[in-house]
Amino acid sequence: MKVGIFGGTFNPVHFAHLRIVEEIREALALEKVIFVPAATPPHKPLADDLSFAERLKMVDLAIRGNPFFSVSDVEGQRQGKSYSVDTLRVFKEMFPGDEFFFIMGSDSFADIRAWKNYAAIFSLCNIVTIARPGTHINLRDALPVDIAHEFCYHESQNRLSHCSGFSVYSIEGTQLDISSTAIRSLLRQGKSIKYLLPAAVEHYIKQQRFYE
Repeated sequence: MKVGIFGGTFNPVHFAHLRIVEEIREALALEKVIFVPAATPPHKPLADDLSFAERLKMVDLAIRGNPFFSVSDVEGQRQGKSYSVDTLRVFKEMFPGDEFFFIMGSDSFADIRAWKNYAAIFSLCNIVTIARPGTHINLRDALPVDIAHEFCYHESQNRLSHCSGFSVYSIEGTQLDISSTAIRSLLRQGKSIKYLLPAAVEHYIKQQRFYE
């Protein structure tokens, strides 16, 4: 089975997350996409101190009705920082027959050298980069210099193939300029967040008085 893995703080989850993952699912013929909320993000502090359980709940509400989407609490079951390389190894152990596609923003890919054991990630799964609004990267130029020799660039496909047999893809889908930061800011100002995220998530946020 071809399975997408999409991690993030989802603080909160919104329509830009959902739409780009849906487009990636179609483009790469993924049979399932698993949303993986980070329990303890390793690179930046979590804004507003929302718990893992609360962010997991919001994702669960957001993806209901899509039979291709699911959410996993795998990072909440571990102690310490939520490193992607560890999460990917867990999924590989749990589902050894599946082929994984790790979905990340192009800005994260450009900064991948700062990730724990980043070189090992390319041997665990395929990587799919998402072009964010106002950003564009060349996959070949974004590769860390120390591992660039492990890849071949296929210009016509805008794809990198790794010596492990996995690939790095770049997908430019619908650019919805929505961010969790902007949503939190609107809520703090008492402004509407309608049509930026699913109605069920909006209702839960207001019910629990998050981000006020």
